[in-house]
Amino acid sequence: MIIYEYPFNERIRTLLRLEDLYEKFIFFLHQEHPQQHHVALSTIFEILEVAGRADLKSDLLQELERQKQTLLGFRSNPAVEAERLDAVIAEVDRCSAALMSAQGKTGQNVRDNEWLMSIRGRTIIPGGACEFDLPSYYAWQHRSAEQRFNDISGWFAPLVPLFDAIALVLRLLRESGRSTNTIATGGSYQQMLQGKVYQMLRLAIDDQLGAIPEMSANKYMLWVRFTSQDGDMKPKSFDSDVSFELTLCNF
Repeated sequence: MIIYEYPFNERIRTLLRLEDLYEKFIFFLHQEHPQQHHVALSTIFEILEVAGRADLKSDLLQELERQKQTLLGFRSNPAVEAERLDAVIAEVDRCSAALMSAQGKTGQNVRDNEWLMSIRGRTIIPGGACEFDLPSYYAWQHRSAEQRFNDISGWFAPLVPLFDAIALVLRLLRESGRSTNTIATGGSYQQMLQGKVYQMLRLAIDDQLGAIPEMSANKYMLWVRFTSQDGDMKPKSFDSDVSFELTLCNF
């Protein structure tokens, strides 16, 4: 099964972008070749661009507090496993405390590093990080893989509380949804939302079908239209019925 996700608002869209960048960063960080570590470092610069919104930290803190109050309300429910509930509440408290203790603007330590900023300025230019442009960076790339790993991990460390909070918020959001088996007749599906507010749509489909969902939604309705690709990767309409699993998520 392939799972596709569609955010209903800009806040969730930003969190999903950061989650995607973080997964990319972790993958390349744990490689050993200098070019792979170059991608990891460049990904930090991309993260700074996306996370540059001043209210991202406060948004996450508010959401974590809201989730905590919601979870506390379940303590009186006999159907809820108390031990598991307490563990999630404790996790929310840990993430909130760590995020609150993070000082300054997101990634300020990277912005204050003139050497890193010189690399960032060159990486936005196609081919701008060549050895004759950045000899000191070229020399750094010839350090051992362990040294480069430790350097990049140190530069990223102040961002860890932010990504722990993002991971927890998105996990709670995904777990909030209920899945339903659905059929798109003739490759197209519409559903009225009847005034209900959702944060994210998740769609799971058998990867053997070759159907690719194109999704859009507003507060009134959601649309899913399936396409396929030919040998030249050009999209074309998928006219057969498509069975898929739909999940609407909301805090």
